Amino acid sequence: MNETTVCVVGNVATQPVYREAPTGASARFRLAVTSRYWDREKNEWVDGHTNFFTVWAKRSLATNVGASVSVGDPVLVQGRLKVRTETRDGQSWTSADIDATAVGHDLSRGTSAFRRPPKGDTGPVSPPRPEPSWETPPPASPDAASQQRSEPVGVT
Repeated sequence: MNETTVCVVGNVATQPVYREAPTGASARFRLAVTSRYWDREKNEWVDGHTNFFTVWAKRSLATNVGASVSVGDPVLVQGRLKVRTETRDGQSWTSADIDATAVGHDLSRGTSAFRRPPKGDTGPVSPPRPEPSWETPPPASPDAASQQRSEPVGVT
């Protein structure tokens, strides 16, 4: 209740660090989020300011993040925003953390193959399998397409 929930789209900036602890698995990584805007004078897209967030994942989400996410991957992260301020060596530091409830690849910028881990398995997810080819092979010769017979449609 009264928590700030955010959904952030960005790129993984550091390799996820996965740890097993008596309280459960945890993983963390840095997420870079750069705004882009259209510059009318230059007539092109320009990068704006980059914000960095530390993303924290727990339990099964941590296990799956550790097995699925790498540096440079475009991801979406949903979770609770925590802004912390602390003093180190006389300087004030502010950091923004996200306690993730969901992490996924941004499919507007690439493809991903989802694999559900076996039930009861708390270890890392199995290595990725190659993606199937969904393309229909072209006919062997130009005449092959004309030699195909059409099948009658069944009427009920």
